[in-house]
Amino acid sequence: NAGETLLKAQIISEIARLMKVKKLTQAKAAALTGIAQPDLSNLLRGKFRGFSVERLLTMLTAFGRDVEVVVRPAPKSRKAGGIRFRSEAA
Repeated sequence: NAGETLLKAQIISEIARLMKVKKLTQAKAAALTGIAQPDLSNLLRGKFRGFSVERLLTMLTAFGRDVEVVVRPAPKSRKAGGIRFRSEAA
């Protein structure tokens, strides 16, 4: 679904940002996250079909990031809830 695809893209964007901040090559980042370098390369190019949101979030934790999932009521102005990704860069 579109919401899940957007969330995956946002998580991967954060992974790419962290790689840049930490000056990691794809090989080093792949080793850190426990995936093969070609798989990481595919992720960074937007090919993430075989990766679940959970797996991508777990990859963020390998970069020393805490991941927090918060569930709260949606505003009354909307019938359905939504998913939002927010990065706290440090």
